[in-house]
Amino acid sequence: MRAAAEQAGLSLSDWMAKAAEAKIQADWEARILKEAEQKRRHEGLQEFLDEWQAEHGAFTEEEMARARRDLGIEDPE
Repeated sequence: MRAAAEQAGLSLSDWMAKAAEAKIQADWEARILKEAEQKRRHEGLQEFLDEWQAEHGAFTEEEMARARRDLGIEDPE
């Protein structure tokens, strides 16, 4: 680390502070990208289910209950 700091023309503490800032920024960007990917997948699934129901009819209560059970989702009250 000392060599990297010297190469960057920084003190070790300044270099470490910049490295910490870069890590925080990278973590934030990764979280944003993950959230965007989850949203994209959710929207894609919703679109697929909407199209399927438009073609085959709405899901029955029994189908929804079975899907919730299979996925481990509690029944809404």
